[in-house]
Amino acid sequence: MLDPEPQYRAPSSPVEGGARSPGARPALRRCIAVDPDVFAAEHWSRRPLLSTAAELGGTFTDLLSLEAVDELLSTRGLRTPFLRIAKDGAVVDAKRFTSPQGAGAEVADQVSSDAVLRLFAEGSTVVLQGLHRLWPPLIDFAGQLAADLGHPTQVNAYVTPPSSRGFSPHYDVHDVFVLQVAGEKHWTIHEPVLPDPLRTQPWTDRAAEVAAAAERPPVIDAVLRPGDALYLPRGYLHSAVALGEISAHLTVGVHSVTRWGAVESALDLVRTLAADDPALRGSLPLGVDLADPAATTEDVAAVLSGLQRWIGEVDPAAVADALRARTWAQVRPAPVSPLAQSAAVAALDGETVLRVRPLLRAQLREPVGDRVALVAGRRTHDLPASTHAALAALLAAGELKVGDLPGLDADDQLTLARRLVTESIALVPDARADAPARTGGHDGGHDAVGG
Repeated sequence: MLDPEPQYRAPSSPVEGGARSPGARPALRRCIAVDPDVFAAEHWSRRPLLSTAAELGGTFTDLLSLEAVDELLSTRGLRTPFLRIAKDGAVVDAKRFTSPQGAGAEVADQVSSDAVLRLFAEGSTVVLQGLHRLWPPLIDFAGQLAADLGHPTQVNAYVTPPSSRGFSPHYDVHDVFVLQVAGEKHWTIHEPVLPDPLRTQPWTDRAAEVAAAAERPPVIDAVLRPGDALYLPRGYLHSAVALGEISAHLTVGVHSVTRWGAVESALDLVRTLAADDPALRGSLPLGVDLADPAATTEDVAAVLSGLQRWIGEVDPAAVADALRARTWAQVRPAPVSPLAQSAAVAALDGETVLRVRPLLRAQLREPVGDRVALVAGRRTHDLPASTHAALAALLAAGELKVGDLPGLDADDQLTLARRLVTESIALVPDARADAPARTGGHDGGHDAVGG
């Protein structure tokens, strides 16, 4: 396997809500040449920021290289939609670069490396999508950047032949960090035609406005070279042209958590509450003429009045929790090794170290009766209240020996540890799939902790 340079490894991140040290946000610091607090106050969701390799002090080839792109395209069995190809601003039909790949690999949408070669030689741009799920250095980097920002991220790569344009001027409905990996690319940035566009407001709905705005003087007109980075808030128009050699850059999309997301969460709660209102469930009159606005004026007024009343009943804390759930469902914590962790479960003892799964968003609720809820990512785990102190200690420390979990006897410590590892809330560092199982120990069936 290709391993051209030392690869980026994301450090463990504090659980959601934990304090950040002044030196935190390591992934963000790789993308900006200003202090993160300055970036937050002056650039985040406001205006672009161009940072040069000299200011950042390095390159991005540990995240992706041209050799890595060739490996992905040729030997990794890549399938659509993890690859798109564009030419002259239009997307190429996937049938032109996919095919079955021989005996035992007849899946028809696999990438054909020879077809990609032909299209690339003709001036097409190769777009590798979802690299935060495919390429280990970018899995780590994207997860850490999401933790640094508090907003979900995704990563695509754009590889363009010399002197070619990939896409015509357009805007994205999410913020982006552009990280130049190889070659040079000339970027032209213009002011938004629609500030802070939502996902339901794509640039294609305003194609004429975008084309007209792209003729005006740009706010940034610059060539990005290897190691340069560009931050663009959603809505800023952009286009890029490769110069005299193959150019590759990473586009890190940031799916910003917005006030509109809170609006959608609130409306979902209103919809649930209002369904219990008999007045709002009533039928319109027999023979009503829906083509006549006057025929439904009273009913619509009653509906709007009822909705206003129910909006007043919505708990802001419930809206915030619904927004949290929507966001955490989009963020993937660090991967786990199923076989190695399964072997570790079988070998647990009091000296085994448990580590909170890196980049896992977790929140421990206060006990209710004899139960306690641990929210971890997109799942909520129901546990005995007797485990609250042990869970709180582990989340606060980030890492503890099984025998140091407070408030539990030895059997319950092991039972809780087994559940945390099996549920991918915690992991055993350096676990190996071929590790021998511990013999003669507890059988894992203790109801007091197993819940």
